[in-house]
Amino acid sequence: MTLIEHLEELRFRLFISAVFVVIGLGVSVYFGEELIDFLKEPAEKKNPDFSLQFIEPFELFVTYFRVSLLGGLILGMPMIVYQGLRFVGPGLRPRERVWLYGTVVGACGLFLAGVAFAYYIALPPALDFLLDFGGGNIAKANIRVGSYVDFVTRLLFWTGVAFETPLIVMYLARFGVVRAGQLLRWWRYAIVGAFIIAAIVTPTIDPVTQSIVAGPIIVLYFLGIVLAVFVQPKKPGPSD
Repeated sequence: MTLIEHLEELRFRLFISAVFVVIGLGVSVYFGEELIDFLKEPAEKKNPDFSLQFIEPFELFVTYFRVSLLGGLILGMPMIVYQGLRFVGPGLRPRERVWLYGTVVGACGLFLAGVAFAYYIALPPALDFLLDFGGGNIAKANIRVGSYVDFVTRLLFWTGVAFETPLIVMYLARFGVVRAGQLLRWWRYAIVGAFIIAAIVTPTIDPVTQSIVAGPIIVLYFLGIVLAVFVQPKKPGPSD
């Protein structure tokens, strides 16, 4: 294919992806209130009187649209990934295609697992700490809807990204940057790094919440070492 034909192919793939994102956006707009209620649910379980407010005319509208756009991107993501694979697939060898498809499936699965972990496991204790800090004697929680949605979605997203650790470790070994033995010897640094990542990802400073997030990252790091053993290039033998 010529350069112009590649660009036309890319434009077509982007157009199809955009159409499905717009369709997903329409679906998410229709269920936007339910999506926001879903994000509010962990806080409401901790505090039945929990409610959100908006203090600017466009704040609720912008938040509603942001949540709907996020939902549209999530619903359209399978088609975006599919169109991306269709675009790069013809230029890959069969073995490279297997690697690419496996990586995409693994990355999506790990990201969704991280989002689910953040929502069901990490978010409740974080909200418990933040909303009940001071026992409610200092001030009452009266949170803006934009701030709350931004806080929750950031936690979900970055925890999902942190769950990509095994793939990152695996590919570092696959390209010969590190060896599995080196990664195993660096386990102390990995534990410290996991807690640093948890401190960045989690919105609270309490050690319990950070440990809840850091624990799976440490486990995923060692899972990455196991994968690295199988994919790392073999060392040349003495006869080589």
